[in-house]
Formats: sequence, structure tokens, C-alpha cells
Amino acid sequence: MEIHFSVVQRKVVSPDDFADLTEVADRLRAFEDRYNATAQPLQWKFTTSDLDDLLARLDRHATDHQEEPSVALAA
Repeated sequence: MEIHFSVVQRKVVSPDDFADLTEVADRLRAFEDRYNATAQPLQWKFTTSDLDDLLARLDRHATDHQEEPSVALAA
């Protein structure tokens, strides 16, 4: 969703030189029509296996660095 709102911000809302709210609504509707006519489904490349690997690496990293603060305090 954040990516979509970023695109709307850059391509529709900026610059914000609208005369009234009707003009904003019209521009948003026109963008929606263009977007829906050309939109393609996202082809996700980040699989559940990739997520499992990432979570395992994060767990290892957290475990490896749990003792560092006490070592730093002792020095």
C-alpha cells in the first residue's frame, strides 16, 4: 500500500495546485482509470523459503549479539 500511495503522491497530488476538491477527485479518478487499464499483477520473487531463511538469519544474528552489551560494559 505504501508504494501505491507514494505513486499517487508523485503522479497525482504533486504539485498541489488544485482549485477545489472536485479537481482533486477528478484527477484521482483519472489516475485510477489509467492505472486499472494498464496494471499488472506483481510477480513476487520473495518466497516463503526466502522468508524462513531470513528469519533464521535474524535469529542467529540476535543470538550472536545478545552478549555484546555486557562485554562492552566490562571493557
